[in-house]
Amino acid sequence: MLSFCLPTAMTDSNKMIINLALFGLTQSGKSSAGNILLGSTDFHSSFAPGSVTKDCSLGRSSHLHGFMRRAGQEVTLQVQVLDTPGCPHSRLSEDHVKQTVKEALARHFGQEGLHLALLVQRADVPLCGEEISSPVRLIQELLGQGWKNYTAILFTHAEKIEEAGFSEDEYLHEASDTLLTLLSSVQHRYIFQYKKGTSLNEQRIKILARLMEFIRENRYQVLTFK
Repeated sequence: MLSFCLPTAMTDSNKMIINLALFGLTQSGKSSAGNILLGSTDFHSSFAPGSVTKDCSLGRSSHLHGFMRRAGQEVTLQVQVLDTPGCPHSRLSEDHVKQTVKEALARHFGQEGLHLALLVQRADVPLCGEEISSPVRLIQELLGQGWKNYTAILFTHAEKIEEAGFSEDEYLHEASDTLLTLLSSVQHRYIFQYKKGTSLNEQRIKILARLMEFIRENRYQVLTFK
C-alpha cells in the first residue's frame, strides 16, 4: 500500500537523506547515472548486447557537507539510489522485474519513503511509439496515481546533443510527440546529464541541485511502501 508523508530523514535539520530510484529501458544508462549521483562506482555499468542489471541494488553516497542551507543552517546531504533492472529485460519477464522492484522499494524505502523516481532515457536515441511504455507502466503500477508528482526524466548521453549542434531547448522542440506527452505528464521535470565539458563531480552537484528543486516543489513529501 502506498502513502504520502513527510520523511523521517528530515527530522535532523542539519542532515538530509534523499531517496531515488532509477527506471528505464535496457542500456539507457541507469547504472552509470546512479554512479554519477552517488559519486562512486557502486553499480556495475558496461556496454552489452543485452540487459546487464538483473537485480535491484542500493547505493549510498558519502556525505556532502554544506550542500545547501535551510533556516540559516548548512545542511549535509546524503543520497541513496536504488538501481533496477531494465524494462523490458532481455532475460527476465516484465512480471518478474515488477515483483523484484516492488520488493526492493518496500525493503529499502518502505519506512523512509521515496523522494523521486528517475526515468532514464538516452538523449541520442529518438523516443517513438510504444518504446517507453514498459518502464512508464512499471512506474505507474509501483507508485500509483501520484506517480506524475514523483517522477522526473533524466536524459543520459546529453553530450551527443551538443555534438549535433543542438541546444537543450532546440532538442526538446524537435522531440517526438511521445516524449513531449511524457514530459507534460511529469510536469516538465527533466535533467540532462553530460559526460563532457565539466568534471563528473560538477555534473553531479548540478544534477543533485536540480533534483532538490523538484523535491522542494513536493514540499519534501515522500511515497512510502507498506
